[in-house]
Amino acid sequence: MRLTVGYLYTDTGDDGVNLAIAIAKATGAAIDLVCVVRATEPDGSPGRAGYEAALVNKAEQWLDEVAADIPDGIEVALHTPVAESFPQCLIDFAVSSKAAMIVVGGTSDGILGKHTLGTISSALTHASPVPVALAPRGYSRVDIPAISTLTVAVPTTESKDSPLPFALTLAREGGLNLRLLSLVSHDEIATDDDESLEVRARHVAAAEANLKVAEQTCGGPAGIESLVADGDTLEAALDELHWGPGDVVVIGSGRLAPPRRAFLGSTSARILKNTDAPIIVVPKDFTP
Repeated sequence: MRLTVGYLYTDTGDDGVNLAIAIAKATGAAIDLVCVVRATEPDGSPGRAGYEAALVNKAEQWLDEVAADIPDGIEVALHTPVAESFPQCLIDFAVSSKAAMIVVGGTSDGILGKHTLGTISSALTHASPVPVALAPRGYSRVDIPAISTLTVAVPTTESKDSPLPFALTLAREGGLNLRLLSLVSHDEIATDDDESLEVRARHVAAAEANLKVAEQTCGGPAGIESLVADGDTLEAALDELHWGPGDVVVIGSGRLAPPRRAFLGSTSARILKNTDAPIIVVPKDFTP
């Protein structure tokens, strides 16, 4: 198992590296540190090639510094490809190396402990054929936690695309606990009359039934649990949950995503915005 880690010489770049270390410790994965150097178009100016070579040399120095802090026992390889697009280069590298995930941090102007997508992470979560693991801002400022539990957001209806197969494979790979989560919100349902309360109860019951179906597909691994988080809004439902340092959340892609491509739909984007644990976005119809 390999992880493609997109690195920038920033605090958020370190966030992504720390998340990759945590995943590698849990699963035994190898890490490919990739710092993409922006290609410079030849314009006839003398020294253009030398300038690009200097950029590659600087990127190599940065990766050497980062690799020196990665714990012993984790296999690490360093890469400084030259390309026009950082996200596309990461995708191409991950596909060619058969990576299980692309791991990145967010943007430095977000709220500490929360997720804010930058140019690179936004492009990856809307195009990658490989699952994308996102570190919340500030993940590099704390001791690297031991990942213990995957919480997978199971769709409320069985017919929708589910990230469960990926989460189940990763949980087995790392011997992790698995928590099946169904989020039920009632943004458009009033709650002050009997009919609305009945509709709400039916939504919760349907989610619970779907979780039972999902649980049966897991083959009974140790440490599995399931729950329904219910709230007037999705944000209220998420507020019921409390994330520990060893938690990682797995979410699927929106219904408009093309097959085998990640795409943050409206629900996934709201989960991302209101969760302070690392998040893995799984492409639609992804088969581990």
